Amino acid sequence: MAETTSKTNPAEKVARIATETTAAGVAQGKKMVEEGSARAQKLMTDGATQARAAMEQGVAQASKSAEDLMKAAQDAMDFSRGNVEALTRATQVYMAGVQDLGKQAFAMLQGMADHAVESAKALAAVKSLKEAADVQSAFAKAGMERAMSEGAKLQEASIKLVETSSAPIAARVTVAFEKVSKPLAA
Repeated sequence: MAETTSKTNPAEKVARIATETTAAGVAQGKKMVEEGSARAQKLMTDGATQARAAMEQGVAQASKSAEDLMKAAQDAMDFSRGNVEALTRATQVYMAGVQDLGKQAFAMLQGMADHAVESAKALAAVKSLKEAADVQSAFAKAGMERAMSEGAKLQEASIKLVETSSAPIAARVTVAFEKVSKPLAA
């Protein structure tokens, strides 16, 4: 019987080897599937993490850009508001100054007219040609002196008006140059 067992043993041996080989192949296949699954899971996790980080970074950059844009828009509005306020102040000062200059010019002309009337009365009362020439000469001299004096006053008032009314605009120009030069200096 020992011989029969040894003859049937090769079939059992082949079956056992086939079973072991199949079991080893299945184990190796199972191991490969598990490793592949773990790698796929890791790739998905890493990819999701990277995608989330990229999205968060993009959102942060977009938020910062939006904040910077809003700040720039607010700065531009504030600057424009300052310009309008400066122009309004300059216009108010200029208009008040022009009114004052008009009053001064009217007073000057009124004084000259009064002086001319006085001279005409004096000329009407003269008794000689020499006296008329003296009155006329005195009138012309006084009129010229008065015109020069009043003209100088009007000129000084005009210069002061220009300086005063342009001061708010000059201040805004200074602010504008400072704003422009800050980015250039940085």
